[in-house]
Amino acid sequence: MKKLIIATGLLIATTAYAQTEVLTGVTRGKDYGVVYTLPKTQIELEIKANKIRYTPGEFSKYANRYLRLNNVSTDPEEYWELTSVKITPIGVPNGDATYFVKLKDKTVAPLIELTENGVIKSINVPYTKSNTPKAHGVTPTIPNKINPRDFLTEEILIASSTAKMAELVAKEIYNIRESKNALLRGQADNTPSDGAQLKIMIDNLNAQEEAMTEMFAGTRDKEEKTFTIRLTPDKELENAVAFRFSKKLGVVSNDDLAGVPYYINLKDLKTVKMPQEDEKKKKDLDGIAYNVPGQALVTLTDGKKKLYESEIPVTQFGIIEYLAPVLFNKNSTIKVYFDPNTGGLLKVEREENK
Repeated sequence: MKKLIIATGLLIATTAYAQTEVLTGVTRGKDYGVVYTLPKTQIELEIKANKIRYTPGEFSKYANRYLRLNNVSTDPEEYWELTSVKITPIGVPNGDATYFVKLKDKTVAPLIELTENGVIKSINVPYTKSNTPKAHGVTPTIPNKINPRDFLTEEILIASSTAKMAELVAKEIYNIRESKNALLRGQADNTPSDGAQLKIMIDNLNAQEEAMTEMFAGTRDKEEKTFTIRLTPDKELENAVAFRFSKKLGVVSNDDLAGVPYYINLKDLKTVKMPQEDEKKKKDLDGIAYNVPGQALVTLTDGKKKLYESEIPVTQFGIIEYLAPVLFNKNSTIKVYFDPNTGGLLKVEREENK
């Protein structure tokens, strides 16, 4: 009988290896079984920032004189802007919480499904390969850059000086604004009766005005970049520096004094009651181990303003419990579902054996 159980275990292990998501069986001494790991929580910060390249316009030094545009720089510049921060709890394998499930001849040998990292995912649940289609990257369409010189009149182009050109371009911008106002009020001689045609005309005038205004105000090209930082908390955090941000360098490490610090706080909400110490050690406990994660309040500030606040599950603030081995007997099949991100118990189902 024992040889038959081992053969069954080998069959399960071989099938699991072909599926790649189920860990192959291993032996420990004379026992045959499966090794799995519970996860611990890492805090992932997804930081999005824009790298901005400013190019001054051809007539930037005349921006205030002719268009009343203040604070227009005549020097090119490159700088960063912080746009958003998102915080997510991520489960990673906990090397200190690794367990061995022995296949016994008096119990139904459990089929354990694991993630690619060896974290327990389910027990006795038929394996189904995910049919979620892979997202195909779509290359964004970059609109053609409008050349403002395409709208310059002959008078502007043959102007005797740059200052004169700037003056004439500014007058052209004011003429465009007057034309738009006349169209919107229905006072223009060529105002169309069709709303769609009117929109096309307004859009074309807006494009011309924007392109010619850039000759004074300059252009700012934005490139969005995403930075990912992961923290592994072993205890509560109080005003710990998560990262630093520099207008010149973007996101830098938490020990780089070139950037302004952003602080993270992690408070254990004490949602899980810690059990009293027992003389029986964890390694002597029998059954399927799983996490009961605690809840924590995470906040992110710049030292003055709160940028993010949310409650998240943190396994380090919880405990480990066990499913009794008697559940997995020959009278019924117990299906167990775990959250692979926290190692927590999601659902237990009983299926009577016929």
